[in-house]
Order: sequence, then C-alpha cells, then structure tokens
Amino acid sequence: MLIKASAKHFSMTKTRAHIYISGRVQGVYFRQTTKDQAVHQNVTGWVRNLAEGRVEAVFEGEESAVKALVEFCRYGPRGASVTGIDVAWAPYPAEFTSFEIVLDA
Repeated sequence: MLIKASAKHFSMTKTRAHIYISGRVQGVYFRQTTKDQAVHQNVTGWVRNLAEGRVEAVFEGEESAVKALVEFCRYGPRGASVTGIDVAWAPYPAEFTSFEIVLDA
C-alpha cells in the first residue's frame, strides 16, 4: 500500500549564511573544496579569498545543507587550520542559481 505524503510533512526551510573564515585558509584549496562541498549539498552562492588572508563565502539553500557547509568550513580541507569563523544568518533571498569561486577581493 502506498501512502501519499502531503507537502507540509516534507517542507524544507531555506536559509542564507554569510561567513568569514580565519586562519591558514588560503593556498590550501579552501575555495575549491568549499565549492565541491556546496555542489554536493546543492547549495548556491560564492566563495573568495580576501586580501587580509581570510576567506569569505555566501551560502544559500536548504537549511540542513547550508548548516553542513558551514560546519565543513569550521575545519576546511586537509592542510587548512581554521582559527575562527563568523557566521551571519539571513532570510533566503534566492539570489543565486549556482555556486562560484569569485576572484580575490
């Protein structure tokens, strides 16, 4: 017997996170592995290096996927040494259609 689930049982909350990651986060493939993780999680947005040595990123998508990506950024790829992460949560504006690596700021 098949049971038809209503949409309200599977509602997905979407969100946006704007983050800054500090530490040894440049020159260790942080941007590329963040993009790979974002594509895998179906998260849109962007990531870039900042002149002062941090990495900045904006993630949009399913709340659980965005949270998983933020959690990934707390540690980063092999070779990274994250010393801090600042996260600002915001409503989901659906601004992006893909995830991109942006040229350094």
